[in-house]
Amino acid sequence: MKAVAAALVTVEGLSISAGGHVLQHDLNFEVRAAEVLAIIGGSGCGKSTLLRSLVGLDAPTAGHVRYGGTDLQAASPAELAAVRRGFGVMFQAGALWSSMTVGENVMLPMEMFTKASAEERTQRARKHLADVGLADAFDLDPSALSGGMRKRAAIARALALDPPLLFLDEPSAGLDPPTSAQLDTLLMSLRDGQGMAIVLVTHELDSVFAIADRVLFLDAQTHTMVPPASPRWLRDHGPTAVQAFLRGREAHSASPASEVAA
Repeated sequence: MKAVAAALVTVEGLSISAGGHVLQHDLNFEVRAAEVLAIIGGSGCGKSTLLRSLVGLDAPTAGHVRYGGTDLQAASPAELAAVRRGFGVMFQAGALWSSMTVGENVMLPMEMFTKASAEERTQRARKHLADVGLADAFDLDPSALSGGMRKRAAIARALALDPPLLFLDEPSAGLDPPTSAQLDTLLMSLRDGQGMAIVLVTHELDSVFAIADRVLFLDAQTHTMVPPASPRWLRDHGPTAVQAFLRGREAHSASPASEVAA
């Protein structure tokens, strides 16, 4: 039996809200080392809001997010900064600085948090851009990139400090299938080769079944979670709502080809 990896993040009794409405309550789960944890659920269930709470940008209405012995809700500014140096984040829109080149965007975390030389920063930034399929984008302005390319550049920036933990908000949205598959391969290599943990907010079920070790389903009706498990276990043995969600999405993604074949 495979040993359970150590917890990098522990979430206890978390409640999150938006616009005065409770989106989710009583969330209890862990983010484990060297795993891909996918957060899924219907529109408006609170996936991105949960991610913002996990990285300390939004305060939950109740509960705790702990990184080791550090509680984000009770951390000092210095403690919070130390925790944030231990993870990378990619938001939905990419959030690249338009006044910097793509390479400068990727090097920014290194300039802020390391003593690496300019040559070292350049080499590392070029490597991370190559990893996400943007080897020729170092000197470009973000405005020269497509939406999908900006997402990949933002992932390269999130990787800049080679963190043990990566948070990604809809990284595959807007990508063509080959590029999305390339991204899945990259994420698996980060998990398997570097032992990186990845928290993935997504609605791309193909990616979930391809790379996720566990899935956290946020139920928009009950406003709480289904305990994390493998995507296939949840599809075959999970609560009815989760099975319907996973099977419905799978069937939808496969239906055009299957209908033509039929």
